[in-house]
Amino acid sequence: MTELPSARGAEVGRRIGVGLMYGLWKPRVLGAWRVPASGPVIFAVNHSHNIDGPMVMGVAPRPTHFLIKKEAFIGPLDPFLLGIGQVKVDRDTTDRTAITQALGVLADGGVLGIFPEGTRGEGDFASLRAGLAYFAVRSGAPIVPVAVLGSSDKPGRLIKGLPPLRSRVDVVFGEPFEAGDGSGRRTRKVLDEATGRIQKQLAAHLENARRLTGR
Repeated sequence: MTELPSARGAEVGRRIGVGLMYGLWKPRVLGAWRVPASGPVIFAVNHSHNIDGPMVMGVAPRPTHFLIKKEAFIGPLDPFLLGIGQVKVDRDTTDRTAITQALGVLADGGVLGIFPEGTRGEGDFASLRAGLAYFAVRSGAPIVPVAVLGSSDKPGRLIKGLPPLRSRVDVVFGEPFEAGDGSGRRTRKVLDEATGRIQKQLAAHLENARRLTGR
């Protein structure tokens, strides 16, 4: 029996995130009211910077369990990330444990955070991996697109890998949408169509978020 990531741990992680993100930067959060107040939700977050995940954890209205590559779980970060309810995933194989844990979070009515691009890149949702469609179609959970903007504008002077301290980072939550075709089927065709649908929605949200924030 696979143990589910801790919901209480994710709430602790959210509180730590609130303190850190608002302490170090100036987040501006738009559209948080769009996040369903209860029930399973998938956050699809663009990924251009190391702080994107912690930033969403700190500003989201609900505790979030992110799928995080196993390479991040090094040294003391390993027990810490597991303790705050995050999901360790091996991207080089079909990681059954991570899949079971992620589906368990959604079955439990929790929030699952996914970087659908798989790796840190331009943050423009241009290349989507199939994982997001699989979790959305399999669980029936709505997807909320999340755009993090300003995190990669320019490197900080103190720590090159982080945005300048006290700089503004915008986080824009979009309208929830269903990825599946309503049939409940999970064939390759359905998943491919869902991936196409998701890509369009996420790209449109990002464009809208950029217009909204002037980024």
